[in-house]
Amino acid sequence: MWITSRLTDVRFWLTAVVLIICVSCIHSRRSVPTVRAVPVQPSPVDSESPRGWESDRDLLLFGQAGVARDLSFETRAATNLQQHTTISEGADFDPNVDPTGKTLVFASTRHAPYSHLYTKPVDGATVTQITDGPASDAQPVFSPDGSRIAFCSDRSGHWDIWVIDADGRNPRQITDNLLPELHPTWSPDGRRLAYCRVNPREGRGELWVSEIDNPGIKRLIGEGLFPAWCPTGDRIAYQRARARGSRWFSIWTIQLEENEALYPTEVAQSAEAALIGPSWSPDGSQLTFSWVHADESPTQPGTRIDAYGRADIGIVDVDGRGLQRLTGGAGQNFSPHWGADGRIYFTARRQGSETIWSLRPFRPSMIDAPSSLTRNRQAAQIHESSMQD
Repeated sequence: MWITSRLTDVRFWLTAVVLIICVSCIHSRRSVPTVRAVPVQPSPVDSESPRGWESDRDLLLFGQAGVARDLSFETRAATNLQQHTTISEGADFDPNVDPTGKTLVFASTRHAPYSHLYTKPVDGATVTQITDGPASDAQPVFSPDGSRIAFCSDRSGHWDIWVIDADGRNPRQITDNLLPELHPTWSPDGRRLAYCRVNPREGRGELWVSEIDNPGIKRLIGEGLFPAWCPTGDRIAYQRARARGSRWFSIWTIQLEENEALYPTEVAQSAEAALIGPSWSPDGSQLTFSWVHADESPTQPGTRIDAYGRADIGIVDVDGRGLQRLTGGAGQNFSPHWGADGRIYFTARRQGSETIWSLRPFRPSMIDAPSSLTRNRQAAQIHESSMQD
């Protein structure tokens, strides 16, 4: 079965369970990280990412290890493809944009074997490092007011959820568990964080919610991975493995009402691919995600998804209509984030490098458009009304 992976030993654990189990010699942290601004490197060249962060790479992506491939772009229902970072070595990944749509935060191994957090203007050229030290940080996400950043880090010896100011100051640990805790996401009011706790050996994850001001208050809300809180309400999207058939991951949503998770709904699924890492559109009407194709059928006993092939960016309306791929080709696109500027930012693996790109989808949500059944009913009502007149 395929689950969380993107931080395993920077290539050993990251390539093994969704970036998560790589931590062996990480014990120090700085309350005020070193901050430095550096120009973006010239065009990317083929290079090997350093071991360390890479071992947890697949853990942060899928919850298990995998093999990366080169990628190419064939945009479909999208336009205006842009590249936002370039590197000569290492990797840039896990993009997130602040509420103004002007500042990009991401994780990178461009300067060290550990992944650290960086910010840069979306349209600018310089990057600023906001975390440092002999530990890996990943999956950053801005708070709704843009003043703080939540992320996962192994700086305490295992993967936990942390929060820092947007400039990298005042780090604060929110969770503390021996099992990897990953992928934080803010509630719209900025008072709570949802995240997932991963058990790599059992191949499953749990969804939890924690209070920011009182981290001791935590609630288990269900089973799943990589939660994404809707910016317009108390609905959470996440990925979940199907309990029968192909066992691929599919995209689900749940509604939180009075701290209770209700109405689990499968929004998008594929019999030939795993759908992972959902992110909401700014208006909460659509979801974007990574559409990962495996080289072998998952229905065969013992087959794992770590032999995955290409990965595309997909979108779907929250009511399940309009499922569509935005990219195509033989490469890999992961970790999409739908920014406040309407663009979808994602990690692209291409020609031996891993960098941040974005595109603008041009297919509007179909939620406001009546279905054919609804249109038929409306037509029947109009006809009946005219007959009565």
